[in-house]
Amino acid sequence: MAKVTHEFDLYGKHYVLETGELAKQATGSCLVKCGDSTVLLTAVVSKERKDYDFFPLTVDFIEKMYAVGRIPGGYLKREARPSEKATLTARMIDRPLRPSFPAGFRNEVQVVATTLVADQINPVDTICVMAASAALTVGGVPFEGPLACVRIGRDRDTHEFIVNPTYEERDNSDLDLELGGAEGFISMLEAGAEEISEEDMLAAMAFGQEAIAAFCAEQQRFFAKVREVNGEFPVREYVLDEPVAEVHDRVFAHYGEMEAALKDADKLSRIGKVEALKAAIKAEFSEEEQAQWGRAIPVELKALEKHAMRLMVVETGERVDGRTPTEVRPLMVKGDYLPRVHGSGLFQRGQTQVLSVCTLGMLNEWQRLDTIEPVDGKRYIHHYNFPPFCTGETGRMGSPKRREIGHGNLAERALLPVIPSEDEFPYTIRVVSEVMESNGSSSMASTCGSTLALMDAGVPLKRPVSGVAMGLIQEEGKTVVLTDIQGLEDFLGDMDFKVTGTTKGITAMQMDNKATGLTPEILRSALMQAHEGRMFILDAMLDAVPAVRAETKESAPQIISLQIPTDKIRDVIGSGGKVIRGIQEDTGATIDIQEDGTVFIAGVGTAADAAADRIKAIVKVPEVGEEYTGRVVGIQPFGAFVELLPGKDGLLHISRVAQGRVDKVEDVLNIGDEVKVRVLEVDEKGKISLDRIDKPEAPAGSGHAHEGEKDRPRREHRAPRRRPGDKGETGEKRQPRRHHGA
Repeated sequence: MAKVTHEFDLYGKHYVLETGELAKQATGSCLVKCGDSTVLLTAVVSKERKDYDFFPLTVDFIEKMYAVGRIPGGYLKREARPSEKATLTARMIDRPLRPSFPAGFRNEVQVVATTLVADQINPVDTICVMAASAALTVGGVPFEGPLACVRIGRDRDTHEFIVNPTYEERDNSDLDLELGGAEGFISMLEAGAEEISEEDMLAAMAFGQEAIAAFCAEQQRFFAKVREVNGEFPVREYVLDEPVAEVHDRVFAHYGEMEAALKDADKLSRIGKVEALKAAIKAEFSEEEQAQWGRAIPVELKALEKHAMRLMVVETGERVDGRTPTEVRPLMVKGDYLPRVHGSGLFQRGQTQVLSVCTLGMLNEWQRLDTIEPVDGKRYIHHYNFPPFCTGETGRMGSPKRREIGHGNLAERALLPVIPSEDEFPYTIRVVSEVMESNGSSSMASTCGSTLALMDAGVPLKRPVSGVAMGLIQEEGKTVVLTDIQGLEDFLGDMDFKVTGTTKGITAMQMDNKATGLTPEILRSALMQAHEGRMFILDAMLDAVPAVRAETKESAPQIISLQIPTDKIRDVIGSGGKVIRGIQEDTGATIDIQEDGTVFIAGVGTAADAAADRIKAIVKVPEVGEEYTGRVVGIQPFGAFVELLPGKDGLLHISRVAQGRVDKVEDVLNIGDEVKVRVLEVDEKGKISLDRIDKPEAPAGSGHAHEGEKDRPRREHRAPRRRPGDKGETGEKRQPRRHHGA
């Protein structure tokens, strides 16, 4: 294949599609550019069908650190497991592609996106869907394309929509909406928003649909150029699993039994009845028939279950658990569920139960992100765990899978717009949602549980957040929108549409759509119905937990922020960290000092206050007139050095240690003595002169060398009294000032 390039401009940005030069042994490949950001998309289709009852599609997004001119960390100095961002991008590519392949396609398909250049201006994620669509098309793979994905932002000041905004434009946007689909419909949606209205979200989705259509049109122009240079795309023969009429009829003869088996509100009981019925139906086929129709029988059994559930909803308006389409499952809400933890909340909806736990930490405990994007890290972290026991199954426990990363990211985006700034609340915040039971909508239960945990932890949220999952059934020419879908309705339905938000507006959305007939009217109905559902849930949450806890719990660290002069940072740290380490060991607090002089101190109980007092004492500059009770730390012929504050000494001149004349300081003071003093002077170099309060009488005999001096006439021109630092014999013999912690 000869190289073909198509360049075009859309919505203020320059794009390039290219094929025929790289990865020519793949089934199809395409290079895509936006600005200088460059990604290679390859698609390979296996030559043989697999014995699966599902479509085996794998999508990988590979972040190459050379794309941003960095060497990976770690001992091996090579890319290891994908980051969370890479996993989320792979899911973004997968979700619009998967429903576009024909039913019965069983050949393995692997799509790999390899980042070659990330210019730190233009994101590389959304453009990958367009390139994957192009790679599959030029490779002659059968699917319903072209497809594209766009990101829609909205300028926070002008409220103008932006297509595929740069990182800078995203920073000034109150909307981050990702849409994937074809010219005529949306199949995937992911969004984070700063509490925008349903009407504004619908307008953004309509604008995004137009943008998708524009990118699909440019792909068609690209394909025309490829055909002109290289001829028609290769025609590849793939055998599809076709329905067998006899199998269909024999299986669907049990429609009434399947309908009866589905009418059970308990998930495990219903699954048991359905699986028993499927086994009985399968047993009606002989061993020879089962061998002959090994693929067709399980496909038709699944189709029977799907058709019975869907027809029940559109014909009767009743769901398998007896609810109406708009009805939310029974709720259970409990705040402050666990002792000692910083914050916790239990949220249950039907047979979906999530326990969320909040932990507060220092700002320096934020999560650092090692990705190709210009993002350092985050201080609000949400982790979602889906253990096998939550569905009554056994399985491997280990690192999070794509589902867990995706659901955790959605719950994180849902709460992020209402999390206070670090100036308002100087903590790193981590919430972990443990799914205890699952029967659909566990990500939305995680959102609600997270809100409860944060409120219990005393995090001053702008407003509480709730979420609900919406579904869609299109059957026999009828359409029904479902509120609060359970697992079966998600699995066998046409749409999984999750919406989170506050009383003010939407904070996050996620949608996977299997139906091509998703009109703007249906989307509007789903959003408005979702608004009613999440407000109902929010009211129940606030009945149980009316407000954010006024203060953090005693078990949580108290964090104090101080501002110290930058020239005092070294004094607080000390030589080799001796001073700061000593403060932390003595008080039990944790201290983090920023380059601008901001100091964050965390500790349980009084530890933070004690450490703060120590630091304030170190950086404080005594002022004239202030009184201190200090300790004598040094004695010289001309006076005593008194420690006023840690590392801060002042000179008490010999003339001021007592009432009357003193020959030696040691006659009145010794090292270690406590003495009350007042600051007389602080010179431009920071040297401090002191006066003793409540001076004692000079001891008898102390000034004997000067007997009779009191009867001597006072000199009219007495030489000035020596001060610390004066030149002369006394000053030259003075020892260096003592600094504690040096």
